[in-house]
Amino acid sequence: MALTESDIQNVLKTITDPNTGKDYVSSKSARNIQIKGNDLSLDIVLGYPAKSVIAEIQAQVKSALEHIPGIGSVTVNVGSRIVSHSVQRGVQLLPGVKNIIAVASGKGGVGKTTSSAAFGTGLALRGFKTCIIDFDVGLRNLDLIMGCERRVVFDFINVINGEARLSQALIKDKRVENLYILPTSQTRDKDALTPEGVGKILDELKKEFDYILCDSPAGIEKGALMALYWADHAIIVTNPEVSSVRDSDRILGVIQAKSRRAEQGLEPVKEHLLVTRYDPERVEKGEMLKVEDVLEILAIPLLGIVPESPAVLKASNVGMPVVLDDKSNAGQAYGDAVGRFLGETIEHRFIKPEKKGFLDRLLRRTA
Repeated sequence: MALTESDIQNVLKTITDPNTGKDYVSSKSARNIQIKGNDLSLDIVLGYPAKSVIAEIQAQVKSALEHIPGIGSVTVNVGSRIVSHSVQRGVQLLPGVKNIIAVASGKGGVGKTTSSAAFGTGLALRGFKTCIIDFDVGLRNLDLIMGCERRVVFDFINVINGEARLSQALIKDKRVENLYILPTSQTRDKDALTPEGVGKILDELKKEFDYILCDSPAGIEKGALMALYWADHAIIVTNPEVSSVRDSDRILGVIQAKSRRAEQGLEPVKEHLLVTRYDPERVEKGEMLKVEDVLEILAIPLLGIVPESPAVLKASNVGMPVVLDDKSNAGQAYGDAVGRFLGETIEHRFIKPEKKGFLDRLLRRTA
């Protein structure tokens, strides 16, 4: 009996994408099904970066289809295409209002720019048109983390000063659709940031982007105050150690007193806590604060816990947001944080030490 497309789809309905839990038919991933005699070819198009899982999914789909009685050769092409959606499930964007997110920290070196890059990329992966702005005038790093440092021609300050159009300064990410970067100046002074200039640019970006992430400098200097002033949401990045948490508490005070929303009597800025460089083993030894201790001091909702991971440094060194490394704990943690921000219920991971096998314990003891 001749093969039909319906036969193929019936099999594909029984196979689920290991990363999304959806079958390849209902997710509309299975496309371009071609049947020539008993030979079959088809495309599996994934809605997320697929480089690390192409071989696994290719083998999974091919193995299932080869069990169809009488089938000949099976060719499965796997790729990805990240498309734009008007709005993500569970999120209500206010009519005419876009979401400006300030990513801030009281202390330097906590992973704030890494978090800005990962979180902004995560939103773009979910289908939102996202722009990440570097507010750290004179000490820019966002372009390095995003791997676009060689593509910077004009910057944030050029646009504020009328030396370039916004469209000339925006850099489109080459890996993720809907993701743009607005780098800042490496040579100007922080006084180049003016309230009128920043406000004008943000108003222009709101017309085009769903989310605008402001990568704030550490502390409470002018660039940080400017980013925090315009925020609708603030992601406070802190390490689980006393000085970092204390400085984060100071940032919360600034948000509550000096933001645009506080000045105008609007609904308060929504605050979110992101704990980075978390090491459960050091927590157990008393060398780091527990998550519960950090929450007790700051008293804001926990968005995510990002474990200490060599993948963060590795990703930074190659100019890649770590959220694209979906096999690493840190990449998964940032993905989880984005999901929670968008209203999904996701259990926190990476809080407890990994259980060591006998061989691991033996090697550690003899090292």
